[in-house]
Amino acid sequence: MFSKSKINEPGPKQADATPAPAAAPAAPVSDYKASAPKAKPAASLLSSDLHITGNVKTTGDIQVEGTVEGDIRAHLLTVGETATIKGEVTADDVVINGRIVGRVRGLKVRLTSTARVEGDIIHKTIAIESGAHFEGSVQRQDDPLNPGGRKAAPAPAPAAAPAPSAAVQAATAAHKAEG
Repeated sequence: MFSKSKINEPGPKQADATPAPAAAPAAPVSDYKASAPKAKPAASLLSSDLHITGNVKTTGDIQVEGTVEGDIRAHLLTVGETATIKGEVTADDVVINGRIVGRVRGLKVRLTSTARVEGDIIHKTIAIESGAHFEGSVQRQDDPLNPGGRKAAPAPAPAAAPAPSAAVQAATAAHKAEG
């Protein structure tokens, strides 16, 4: 099971001055790979015959060619020409060649000439090619990926007038009893 190394053991001297080669301890192959940077995985492809109902979330890249009814969150999202997404899209980089019905949030958003977007776009930088179809509003934000980064909404109006205090209620009851 365990073997003792003969490097430190005294032994017979060799006639020549060249030392015997010492066996280096075997290093696992994984040590070398662990120190190397991890290769970026390929983008996940949702093919044109795929229909997803539900949300999709990844830290990687997605290329959508099919239909997604739900929200998508990714690092890089590429919407293919045959794709339709109905929901909110959030990604660092968004390249739209197909159709999105819903809000788009991205640091960099690009609508190509075949893009069709029906919804608001919140971005840091945007590019819209000639021929792209877009219905909605465009808003620039420094941090478009954070929904809390929007401007504060006005405070909601109170639903009803505040209830009178107990003292006011008692005085009203006393007045009615007298009269």
